[in-house]
Amino acid sequence: MDALLTALADPARWRLVTLLAERPRPVGVLAQLTGARQPQTTKHLQTLERAGVVTSQRTGQRRIYALRSPPLRDLAAALGRLADTADQAGGPRETYDRYGHSLHAERLAAEEAGWADGRSFRFLRPLTARPELVWRHLTETALLARWWTPDDLRVSELVFEARPGGRILHEYRDAEDADGSDLVAGRAEGVVDDARPGERLAYRLSPLLPDGGLAFTAHVDLILRPTDTGTGTDLDVHFRITDSTVESADFIAGIEIGFGQSLDKLAATLTADPHDTGSTTPHDTDDTGSTTTPHDTDSATTSHDTDSADDTGSATTRSTK
Repeated sequence: MDALLTALADPARWRLVTLLAERPRPVGVLAQLTGARQPQTTKHLQTLERAGVVTSQRTGQRRIYALRSPPLRDLAAALGRLADTADQAGGPRETYDRYGHSLHAERLAAEEAGWADGRSFRFLRPLTARPELVWRHLTETALLARWWTPDDLRVSELVFEARPGGRILHEYRDAEDADGSDLVAGRAEGVVDDARPGERLAYRLSPLLPDGGLAFTAHVDLILRPTDTGTGTDLDVHFRITDSTVESADFIAGIEIGFGQSLDKLAATLTADPHDTGSTTPHDTDDTGSTTTPHDTDSATTSHDTDSADDTGSATTRSTK
């Protein structure tokens, strides 16, 4: 396939292919029709023949070239599969486009400081685990790192002190940025306001701008209610914006998509093992009871689900939990 693509990439050879698609032709005629010298035309035809897209046979003193269609059909099929992958309903490209539309609208709206203050979002998720286990996934960093990013991202640094006044640090990178050489996708700092195990978690979290300033403050309130059966949890999340800057548009544009994807990953994680009561993976614990994950951990994974606000899948977006 590489040889075929290389052969077809040259405009002069592509012109020869189009002429041979009409009918087999001799070298001399092909040279005339393309306005090239015959030795140069012969060289191009030999390249195409080595790539398997043309064949030739000698008739008397002339060499006649003809097009071979199977390699072109194989190439067309491969390109079609690529297009189908990119265009899959609810796939990453669809989410990318949705984020682009949202980004354009938010940038137009962000004319002055405070432009998004008071805007709120609500997310509802029925979870298959009891509130006690859901609480652990909301507050223990080794478990948080499994789901607390939008799709195609991974947690690279995380601090979460699950007590009033506790510190929060949340940094994330592209999921495939294994060595950390790419730019950080997002970094946020915040503080816990309320922590009632198995019932309510409230905190403030502010994404950081490139200059270190705060883009906006997200007031996040998570309410956990046991289901009637006692085996699950209804998670009700309220997300409110204050202190919005003009530069916050890029982040705010991704809240509905990105935070929804994060919650879908939480739901998927709990569905996979709703009765997990074992210890989490090793992490550091300080004398305040907080836990941290090391810088550039690989523990976050991606998934492909839907959120309550809309039903598309993944994309790389800027978001906060």
